[in-house]
Amino acid sequence: MRRFARTFGPAAALMLVMTAAACGGGSGSESESTDAESTTTPSSDAGGGGGDADLLVWTDSLKIDAVTEVAETFGEANGITVKVQAISEDLQGSFVTADAAGNGPDVVVGAHDWMGNLVQNGAIDPLNLTPEELSGYSEKAVQATTYDGKLYGVPYGIEALALYRNTEVVPDEPATMDDAIAAGTAAVKSGKVESALNLPVGELGDAYHMEPILTSFGGYIFAYDDATGYDAEDVGIGKEGSVKAAEQISRLAKAKVLRTSISSDNSIALFTSGKAAYLVSGPWALADVKDAGFDYAIQPVPGFDGQQEASPFMGAQAFMVAANGKNKDIAQEFVNNGVNNEEAMLTLFEGTQLPPAMTSVQDQVDDPDLAVFTEAANGAAPMPAIPAMASVWEPLGKAYSAIVSGKDPVSTITSAGDTINKAIADAG
Repeated sequence: MRRFARTFGPAAALMLVMTAAACGGGSGSESESTDAESTTTPSSDAGGGGGDADLLVWTDSLKIDAVTEVAETFGEANGITVKVQAISEDLQGSFVTADAAGNGPDVVVGAHDWMGNLVQNGAIDPLNLTPEELSGYSEKAVQATTYDGKLYGVPYGIEALALYRNTEVVPDEPATMDDAIAAGTAAVKSGKVESALNLPVGELGDAYHMEPILTSFGGYIFAYDDATGYDAEDVGIGKEGSVKAAEQISRLAKAKVLRTSISSDNSIALFTSGKAAYLVSGPWALADVKDAGFDYAIQPVPGFDGQQEASPFMGAQAFMVAANGKNKDIAQEFVNNGVNNEEAMLTLFEGTQLPPAMTSVQDQVDDPDLAVFTEAANGAAPMPAIPAMASVWEPLGKAYSAIVSGKDPVSTITSAGDTINKAIADAG
């Protein structure tokens, strides 16, 4: 895979060095040095810890190596010190608390659907990028990282659910979800597998994994407009499409296709052990599926026969600038330029194996499996980042679980819609 070098001109480098000195990120002699000191901390509590670094970045333990490489490249090119820390638990909550106290990082790397909460808490700043500078990213990635008309993150990875198939059990690609379920059910009856379809439900429900069913039957959580984004005042749960989806979920539960015993904790492992014909999951399951030792195939989650296309949630991972970081100018330069280039995006792809958000990097990925996930993400709907989404997950998940457990689908989903609307109104 070809690498593309990017360096900053003398003026930009001088600006960063002067900014680092002015912000007190290090001593004058350190700022003037041409050698950057880079520190990697594999794990951390949420108590700051930037020390003398000119740029402090927080991420999670799975992405720290890739993020560190990008940060080190930026530091070395500009004569500044950088430090990258992995926050082991509740990165979002830890960041909000630390930023409010003034002892958080300059940059945080996390999911785009945090943005509504982070903006509401005054924890992140908009970025200084023009539409032309964003033209190299997939439309959905930019859409996901834009909140209230402003860009708050530079996306580097995108993800969405897809349908895995054990081709040794069900060799033919299904055109619809009905085809998949029929083939999987036949495989169960013949004794080849124990489960036709591993779609996580769990005892508390799983609204994330149920989204393809909801959308295929015309349901939605919040109405969406290209110009204004998601509308928290137009909740689709309890309306016609969600009722049709609930009735389908009930039918699938009665047919033993959906079960509360299948959850996000065991669905992948049961599939990779050869006990399920199909699995609905994301790119995070790919490594385990590859290691399982049987032939498999992946495709975007299909819709149901005679219904709309299924549209799972699309997620984007992004770099965001802390509102109360000690070195905000350097942070903006790092995210707007140090991250926003092809070399950095290649590094992040290679280190995280997430489908790339930058289209030129998508074109260079020679992996048919990741290409499927890229296709799935580009065709999906960005997960709502608005604060009202916090009022959705629990009641909707519990409603789905209750329906799978045998509760009336119509009254259950209608009640969930009432609960969600009341919670949003009370929060407002």
